[in-house]
Amino acid sequence: MSTATGNSGGTKTSKSSKDHKKPTAAALKGAIQLGIGYAVGNLSSKPDRDVLMQDFSVVESVFLPSEGSNLTPAHHYPDFKLKTYAPLAFRYFRELFGIKPDDYLYSICKEPLIELSNPGASSSWFYLTSDDEFIIKTVQHKEAEFLQKLLPGYYMNLNQNPRTLLPKFYGLYCIQCGGITVRVVVMNNVLPRAMKMHYNYDLKGSSYKRRASRKERSKSSPTFKDLDFQEMHEGLYLDPDTYNAMMKTLQRDCRVLESFKIMDYSLLLGIHVLDRKPLERGNRCDSKRGQKVLYSTALESIQGSVKGSEPVADDETLGGIPAKHKDENLLIFLGIIDILQSYRFIKKMEHSWKALVYDGDTVSVHRPSFYADRFLKFMGSTVFKKLHPLRGASSKRKKNSLYAGKSASQEFLSPQKDKKEEKKTQSMDNLDGNFYSSSKQPDLLPKSALSSETTQKDELHPENSEDRRASSLTIALEDPLPPLSTAQSDSEEDDYLRNTDSPRRPSWS
Repeated sequence: MSTATGNSGGTKTSKSSKDHKKPTAAALKGAIQLGIGYAVGNLSSKPDRDVLMQDFSVVESVFLPSEGSNLTPAHHYPDFKLKTYAPLAFRYFRELFGIKPDDYLYSICKEPLIELSNPGASSSWFYLTSDDEFIIKTVQHKEAEFLQKLLPGYYMNLNQNPRTLLPKFYGLYCIQCGGITVRVVVMNNVLPRAMKMHYNYDLKGSSYKRRASRKERSKSSPTFKDLDFQEMHEGLYLDPDTYNAMMKTLQRDCRVLESFKIMDYSLLLGIHVLDRKPLERGNRCDSKRGQKVLYSTALESIQGSVKGSEPVADDETLGGIPAKHKDENLLIFLGIIDILQSYRFIKKMEHSWKALVYDGDTVSVHRPSFYADRFLKFMGSTVFKKLHPLRGASSKRKKNSLYAGKSASQEFLSPQKDKKEEKKTQSMDNLDGNFYSSSKQPDLLPKSALSSETTQKDELHPENSEDRRASSLTIALEDPLPPLSTAQSDSEEDDYLRNTDSPRRPSWS
């Protein structure tokens, strides 16, 4: 029985191999390049127009035989079928980021694609264009389907904010060749190969199984995870403006993902240490051609504005964000990746099962709102930190505050009787630092005989005004009184006097 099964299986495999010759990796990469080139070239004949709602669901198919046809060129790869998803919508996305059709074709089709290793748990393949501009990633059928459903909301978000750390999608295609179906998405490249990355991290903000495996650590350029980051780096310090721009961008992007019910995404972080070897560079073709894509660098993605609308020329930093770690000067490159995982039934079951065995808040899979909050908290407190201001700047601020206090005290001691109560309120407000607030008048203490007595004594003895104001402030902080209007009843005043714990009970005027 066992032998019969083996013979039957072998015959089936042989027959399958006879009918569909499995393409080699080189042939498959060539078919991907040829298919994308044909799709982009065919799209150039269509007139420009506004993107309509039905354009997001369009799928165009064409068969490309090796001998060619009236519509397709001849080629030396196996026959294959090409599907292009939402071609007009993706053409708009490319135009939004300043990608011209000729540059897009030049990047993808001129040189063979470079295959990259996959450090994640998925079975995706990654290809890099020779000029370092684009990543071509294989996706599963459900991910391609989800991306196509996501396109209308993605279109709206890019219109509102093209500066984002979210993946920038430039095309979605399907190649059916030799019995193999491969779906690929073209995206921006987050980590430039031209810059040596001394550390690579895949960060999610969770702790369960978030440590690089031994196999991954043995690689020449491993990708570490959350627990590794906490052991190897105590945080990356950014100047205050950069930190604020970074967190604002991350917060905005996470809320967009939460609205789409997306979770299990990561922050891909590359760190280049400037102090080790000045700007170590890898091999890169056409390194002098310059940047072709708008808002594609890490620094551009978090900034609110740039001086010019044209792509920034390729410089020594390649758009990296300056940072510090201890005494080291760094350039960091980053982007949010793996956003095609929605919180569907299978993911809900995975979270429920893991929560029974482990702490549910530590596992990666979680509901989108919790995932976004945990992700932002980890990035804002553990990964990125704000540089402390210089001592000189801090002293200057304290000096200005001292001048403001003296000015307020002068107003407090003004002999003008008709404005005394108003200026006293301003002085107490400055001293107390808006500890309490009111929509009408921020009085900290009621208008009492104690206030009048204190004011009169301060006028007679201005040298003791500082001590008296300090003691009044102590009373206000230890026994804060709510602001009362003249319309309040006597019963409310009596209740207040009975319930207060202050040893000095002011008499009401």
